[in-house]
Amino acid sequence: MCGIIGYIGKDEASPVLIGGLRRMEYRGYDSAGVAVIAGGKTTVIKRPGKIVELVEAVDAKTPKGHVGIGHTRWATHGAPNEVNAHPHQAGPITIVHNGIIENYQVLKKALQKQGRVFVSETDSEVLAHLVDLARATSDDLAGAVVKALLQVEGTFGLLVVDEREPETLVAARRGSPLLLGITDDAIYAASDATAIVAHTDRVIYLEDDEIAVCRPDTYRVIDFQEQDMLHEEQRIEMQVEAIEKGGHDHFLLKEIMEQPKTITDILRGRLDANDGTSHLGGLNLGKLFYQRLSRFLTVGCGTAYYAGLLGKYQLERMTALPVDVEYGSEFRYREPVVAKDTLGLIISQSGETADTLASLRELKRRSIRSLGLVNVVGSSVAREVDGGVYLHAGPEISVASTKAFTAQVIAQLLVGLQVARSRTMSVIEGREVVEALEALPDQVQQILDRRDEIKDLAKKLAHYDDAMYLGRDALYPVALEGSHKLKEVSYIHAEAYPAGEMKHGANALIDDKLLVVFLIPKNGLYDKAKSNLEEVAARNGQLVVVATEGDKDVAKYTKDVIYIPESSTWTQPILVNIPLQLLAYYIAVKRGTDVDQPRNLAKSVTVE
Repeated sequence: MCGIIGYIGKDEASPVLIGGLRRMEYRGYDSAGVAVIAGGKTTVIKRPGKIVELVEAVDAKTPKGHVGIGHTRWATHGAPNEVNAHPHQAGPITIVHNGIIENYQVLKKALQKQGRVFVSETDSEVLAHLVDLARATSDDLAGAVVKALLQVEGTFGLLVVDEREPETLVAARRGSPLLLGITDDAIYAASDATAIVAHTDRVIYLEDDEIAVCRPDTYRVIDFQEQDMLHEEQRIEMQVEAIEKGGHDHFLLKEIMEQPKTITDILRGRLDANDGTSHLGGLNLGKLFYQRLSRFLTVGCGTAYYAGLLGKYQLERMTALPVDVEYGSEFRYREPVVAKDTLGLIISQSGETADTLASLRELKRRSIRSLGLVNVVGSSVAREVDGGVYLHAGPEISVASTKAFTAQVIAQLLVGLQVARSRTMSVIEGREVVEALEALPDQVQQILDRRDEIKDLAKKLAHYDDAMYLGRDALYPVALEGSHKLKEVSYIHAEAYPAGEMKHGANALIDDKLLVVFLIPKNGLYDKAKSNLEEVAARNGQLVVVATEGDKDVAKYTKDVIYIPESSTWTQPILVNIPLQLLAYYIAVKRGTDVDQPRNLAKSVTVE
């Protein structure tokens, strides 16, 4: 959620910090701040609101120091104001912090009894006081950070500087992502690779309960016993151009338009048309495991959950194995019954979603094998699963996920195909799946080429305040994702139902003030879905229909029809979802919302 950036080197720190914070704006935030040490003094500047407001103050006041830390805050403890914004200070110690300190109230009361004065409502300020207190009995800043963190319960991605030790920047991680970027004459610390990609492609990823001691031209990683921890440098493949808008008005539209390439990239080298299967070298499972596999258990949050729910329909049909789909936030606190020969599918764009990561660790505790379907190389999920499929979707900057959803669904199809062909699926059936996937990029492009028609329709629909999405079978999860996307970016109240459930409650909502988006492409349930469509039309709902090209029957019920190419049922749900993404985007633009950074939302939810 929050973004943190640190720098120590030969260049001026404040431009690096501001640039890194700007790169991380997509994560969601409501205040921002920086701290720079120069001449033995720390200057802290922070502001509520957008980074542009911070920039004006930084340009006017920040000295030209060579070490500093910065932060974008998404409020948890305390209102989003200047006092609660990071960085926080206690004497000469300054910190920025991602995460939640669960025992901060106990620690705060103890510190107050010792005469410590707090100025903010945040849990994070406790860390500054703990480090400052520990510094009095420590030989150096790193030792003080270790002593302080041994008292802490909770999660942290933490950067600490001390104006008495200006050639040192200390970073620490537990449960909140943190990486170091490395050059010959500078070290960068960040919660997100996008913050440093303009400066270096050499990185290491800190593990839980590791502390990095950074100096201008070197670093050392230790554990809480101050023993050295060895890390191999990795290369990040992200290019600066990939996190620019590329001529589009918003990142969201750019990412929707990138989906033909996304699909091509995730499929490249992974399909075997002759044998009707997929080749995924990173699963690390083996054919014997496929034979004894008894069920799948999929975990995700938000859009990733809906991708998993759609995958349930596809995987059960492919493999004849049951699939359970769980919200990470629910699964981690239940007492779930998990069969021994279950395969966990862990879906997360960032690979850092706190609830999903905790659920993965619960599965590992139970000795359940797991695969990660993630988009970020080096992320926590990617490092902790037994195997996985990288989505190759490229950086996704807009808070609302689009191309990653498409890639997550395809990744499940690829996993299912490899498992199914190792079990009972015939080569002819496998070839049908391969053929459908190979045709997908061109079919998606056909829909995108008609986006102006959807834009015109969106202008007509933007005044509605309530919407319902309806679909049957595998299109029900698509309806859920479509309604989710609309509410995220346009702030329209939206929900979704299985079309066959309308008589059990949903019909009561339908009148001429309700926008109803009905998903009815040609498939095995088309006739049943059409009878549900007639129910909506009879109650004067404002109907928008997504249908298969050439279907003239649906035009009897509404003039507002969005057509998709005729396709295999394996890939049809993906095609149906593309116009729903465009519809949500254009409605949001018409309503004037912050499309890429919707209110109250963050891209990567790294705290509970």
